Amino acid sequence: QVRLVESGGGLVQAGGSLRLSCVASGPNLDEYVLGWFRQTPGKEREGVSCISCTDDSEGGTYYADSVKGRFTISRDNAKKMVYLQMNSLKPEDTAVYYCAADLAAYGAPVVWNYDFWGQGTQVTVSS
Repeated sequence: QVRLVESGGGLVQAGGSLRLSCVASGPNLDEYVLGWFRQTPGKEREGVSCISCTDDSEGGTYYADSVKGRFTISRDNAKKMVYLQMNSLKPEDTAVYYCAADLAAYGAPVVWNYDFWGQGTQVTVSS
């Protein structure tokens, strides 16, 4: 069982930056694939990024096209933390952001592949 708690959301102007953090409690975090998702009212939760979910040379990361080049995911297994650095924020990035964990997820992050979820943190980007 993994418990996840996000923090770092807030209100920022367009073009600004935020760093989301997610702390995990439970067994060895290094065994888990970690992902970030976001959701706006009336829309389905969408995958933003994940780490250790692909075979690429940059830590096995994936980014949705909408955030590629602006967001960076990272993890610190010793601290049981996963981060999402968000730069050049746009109003369309406004959403509740969730971190998630799974032992076996692979590829682009999709909701049904992740077993454990945080409660979410609100990110609001003003124009």
